[in-house]
Amino acid sequence: MSPQHDFDPDTETLTADPELGEPRQYEVVLLNDDYTTMDFVVDVLMRYFNKNFAEAEDIMYQVHEQGSGVCGIYPFDIAESKVNQVIEHARANNYPLLCVLRPH
Repeated sequence: MSPQHDFDPDTETLTADPELGEPRQYEVVLLNDDYTTMDFVVDVLMRYFNKNFAEAEDIMYQVHEQGSGVCGIYPFDIAESKVNQVIEHARANNYPLLCVLRPH
């Protein structure tokens, strides 16, 4: 099914169907492992998720103690990109850190 558009000849603008909603959001989640250092996780959170040190440390402890922690909530394309960036950075630094996305 294609979206419905209306053309307003008076204003020469194309309007989208007003029933279109916000894009679905996804949580980017770090998963705990026994090898990735806490300092590396804090660095990832500050580098890729713009967290300050205190926020990054809080999320890192959540990952460490509860097994996972939410880094942020984004539209799919951005969430997927962040997951890929984190995994690529972790592998380049010889860490098995896993980052996944899940519907919010």
